[in-house]
Amino acid sequence: MTLRGQNIYLRALEPEDLEFIYTIENDESVWEVSHTQTPYSRFLIRQYLENAHQDIYEAKQLRLAICKSKTAEAIGLIDLFDFDPQNSRAGIGILIHQVQDRHKGVGAEALQLLMDYAFTHLQLHQLYANIAEDNQPSLQLFTKFGFRKIGVKKQWNKIGSQFKDEVLFQIINDK
Repeated sequence: MTLRGQNIYLRALEPEDLEFIYTIENDESVWEVSHTQTPYSRFLIRQYLENAHQDIYEAKQLRLAICKSKTAEAIGLIDLFDFDPQNSRAGIGILIHQVQDRHKGVGAEALQLLMDYAFTHLQLHQLYANIAEDNQPSLQLFTKFGFRKIGVKKQWNKIGSQFKDEVLFQIINDK
């Protein structure tokens, strides 16, 4: 599956993504965003990639690589998770790995592509996102796309020795 935008495209994960995913999953600087707490081995990531062929109805998740259109370089990941077809909803998360690729519209383009896919092809009624209270770029991005703050989970995530609030955002597709 490939979803094409103007500057990026989203594609299914491939076995060749092993090193890219290994790098992201073991980068402690993004563990707070990805809720990772321990390093992943190449063996575990290889197993994950071998099962990436499962469709969203089996896996309850869809993880796509965000790639630059000009170079085909993978620069991030975007997920639908906790897919619930009965209630027609899923969570959505996004990570642009390198700082130099952020704040260039890549996240917005990826989010728009996945929202369109979720609402049109999966016919979801709603999407939600869990965002750390101090992650201003993500808070602004999801707000820009019509997500509304519906709650705050107080002291939800322990980061180092302190607890941080997490904001719950939701968008309902009324079409």
